[in-house]
Amino acid sequence: MFNVVLVEPEIPPNTGNVGRLCLATRSTLHLIGPLGFSLDDRQLRRAGLDYWDEVDVREWSSLDELRRANGSARFFYLTTKTTQPYFEVSFQAKDFLVFGRETKGLPERVLEENRENCITIPMHGTRSLNLATAVAIVLFEAMRQQRG
Repeated sequence: MFNVVLVEPEIPPNTGNVGRLCLATRSTLHLIGPLGFSLDDRQLRRAGLDYWDEVDVREWSSLDELRRANGSARFFYLTTKTTQPYFEVSFQAKDFLVFGRETKGLPERVLEENRENCITIPMHGTRSLNLATAVAIVLFEAMRQQRG
């Protein structure tokens, strides 16, 4: 239904949990390298449980490669460096929801080039959320909009 993009993920259990979210929502998981782990990582598979092999996972060498292959698609970039909340976006099926590395977020170049499509999860008292939690928040809002 949607496309979840993890740019250079670093923590295997986060990616495993995001994979389960993608399977539960019939979404595709796109992994942009380099990854901070192997797809055979025990922690990744443990977090993904026995579902990991059912997840529609696609690997890309760069975000630019993914965007070129999906030229007409809509991409939204999650960042703490904007004020536009995710819940003000009208999501459409097949949109791409792009999340950055756990420790650094998305590269500044990506944010600068896509300012109008940068969205955030408003929060107080912390500078960030766990990656899988952030994906769940935005992905399920997108699902809610599509299912009324």
